[in-house]
Amino acid sequence: MSQLFNPPAAFDVARIRADFPILQRTVAGKPLVYLDNAASSQMPQAVIDRLVRYQTHEHANIHRAVHYLSETATAAYEAARITLQHFINAAEAREVIFTSGTTEGINLVAQSWGRQNIRAGDEIILTVLEHHSNIVPWQLLAQEKGATIRVVPMNDAGELLLDAYQALFNERTRLVSVGHVSNALGSINPVKEMIAFAHARGVPVPVLVDGAQAAPHLAVDVQDLDCDFYAFSGHKLCGPTGIGVLYGRAALLEAMPPFKGGGDMIHTVSFEKTTYAPIPNKFEAGTPPIAAAIGLAAAVDYLNGIGMAAIAAHEHDLLQYATEQLAATPGVRLLGTAQHKAAVLSFALQGIHPHDVGTLLNQEGVAVRTGHHCAQPLMARLGVAATSRASFAFYNTHADVDALVAGIRTVQKVFA
Repeated sequence: MSQLFNPPAAFDVARIRADFPILQRTVAGKPLVYLDNAASSQMPQAVIDRLVRYQTHEHANIHRAVHYLSETATAAYEAARITLQHFINAAEAREVIFTSGTTEGINLVAQSWGRQNIRAGDEIILTVLEHHSNIVPWQLLAQEKGATIRVVPMNDAGELLLDAYQALFNERTRLVSVGHVSNALGSINPVKEMIAFAHARGVPVPVLVDGAQAAPHLAVDVQDLDCDFYAFSGHKLCGPTGIGVLYGRAALLEAMPPFKGGGDMIHTVSFEKTTYAPIPNKFEAGTPPIAAAIGLAAAVDYLNGIGMAAIAAHEHDLLQYATEQLAATPGVRLLGTAQHKAAVLSFALQGIHPHDVGTLLNQEGVAVRTGHHCAQPLMARLGVAATSRASFAFYNTHADVDALVAGIRTVQKVFA
């Protein structure tokens, strides 16, 4: 193994792996090699323990009640909001809205800000790299309002064409919504530059960033990015499912109408008129995912304990090593070779359907994702119906990459 691919000496991946109970198990009688982190990452024992502690000793509904358990749960829930504020460097805790995940965060903006601000003839800019969750909500809005979707193209490496992006802007452009990192290819998009261009218009164009694939792998600073909205999910961040975050500038959130109606998002209610609570409560109707929010905060604390810079360095090392190994394997085609990438590798095996690849790799204990990855327009641009995708996390190792390559060779022998 070349010196280039030696992981940073201070990064003790063996110790980190010991924090994840599921990584100790076997699948099909073989050690689990989990390479489906872009779909959902695994959960460390510290997060599991925090969830159990809440459910065992602290569980109650939050806000308004004055009994001990409710006050304890409320304090933990609101402390989680502050933890997430610091994680993304939001200016204020009230700019952090808890959602069920990235999908709900994008839908919230589309149905609240979008329905209030998008009119017939307006244009919304997306990119060919987007996940369906950052396409369909805007299509629904455009169909309702008579607006138009414009799409930023990419080159064959999976890099957005910034000249083409800039050329899409005109006096009808009302919003840009772009993924920070492609879930299918791992391309890291130049969102800071894209935001700066959108804001430099005579009338600044707001920008939403889908951060589902970025928040687990990169240090995110929403003030430095200068984005207007940023959405991400907990289950890709070593946290529970059913929880996510939507960041929004306070002034924008304050001007937006509620997304859902119900308890806890109101100030007063009568049959004649309802007045709404201030943000963030205005956008958190009903009983929120209390345990999940607390669990997500524990996950962020865990990641911060390792350090996002150290995580990014280790994952970059894994990406380099895996790219070298797969590129050297006959019959393997890598899709998405952007210069700036997160640790995601989409690949195709000559003459073998991706679903067969995934099924046979599973028999070797190797978990990858196969299909269109909720990015069908991107698959069409690549000229394929589906790919196999290996996506890495900070607890993966060179040995995991070696197991993937060995599994691929086993698959190829079956079809030889």
